[in-house]
Amino acid sequence: MVINIIEGILPYLGAIILAGGLLKMAVKVIPEYERGVLFRLGRLVSVKGPGLIIIIPFIDKIVRVSLRIIVDNVPPQEVVTRDNVTCKVNAVLYYRVTEPDKAVINVEQYHEATSQFAQTTMRSVVGQADLDELLSERDKLNKKIQEIVDTATDPWGIKVTAVEIRDVTIPVEMQRAIARQAEAERDRRAVVIQADGEKQAAKKIAEATEILTQVDGAMTLRMLRTISESANQQSNTILFPLPMELKHLLKDVFPHNEKNVD
Repeated sequence: MVINIIEGILPYLGAIILAGGLLKMAVKVIPEYERGVLFRLGRLVSVKGPGLIIIIPFIDKIVRVSLRIIVDNVPPQEVVTRDNVTCKVNAVLYYRVTEPDKAVINVEQYHEATSQFAQTTMRSVVGQADLDELLSERDKLNKKIQEIVDTATDPWGIKVTAVEIRDVTIPVEMQRAIARQAEAERDRRAVVIQADGEKQAAKKIAEATEILTQVDGAMTLRMLRTISESANQQSNTILFPLPMELKHLLKDVFPHNEKNVD
């Protein structure tokens, strides 16, 4: 019985295998993170996916394009800054395909094209900046590079989401100069802070002196407080100066001897 069935199938075995092969070629499954650019006899038909799609074998051709964010490491580039400092700069580029049909039709190998354009743009932007700007204002340079690359790759159906300058390598001599500059800046700030403190202290002393000279008994009270503080210490010789108010009292008692009192 089985032999008879096999003998009956044998004439159609080739057709079954051919049909299975054609079916496998015709049925495609596109993941959620991909799209399929469908060409029919070399002409763009549409963008397919995600999910199950059917194509015509030997007539249709499908090109898969990933929609996920691509992280590309821009290799170190030797750059001369605006103030003639030679340094090496590398960066990280984040981009994704937003229009798969443009990425396939308008540019060949869009990954390499985007990376190369990012390298040239980074050299150009960094070359227009000073070394101090490169070290302290990376966010501004990152945004500028991102805008330029994003505008240039828009016809390719690519969206550049971010560009981050990662490392800046400068010569050893320049590193020492920057260290000396930072040390001098710290010393300058210390001197300025000390001068501001002395200025504020002098202002407060002047205000206190004005109050003590204008209020009767204030100088005597201050003198007594100073004596009290000094008495708590050992081996101190305490002198009792005459209060300043005594001068005015003697002037009132001996008006004719005002010169001798002074």
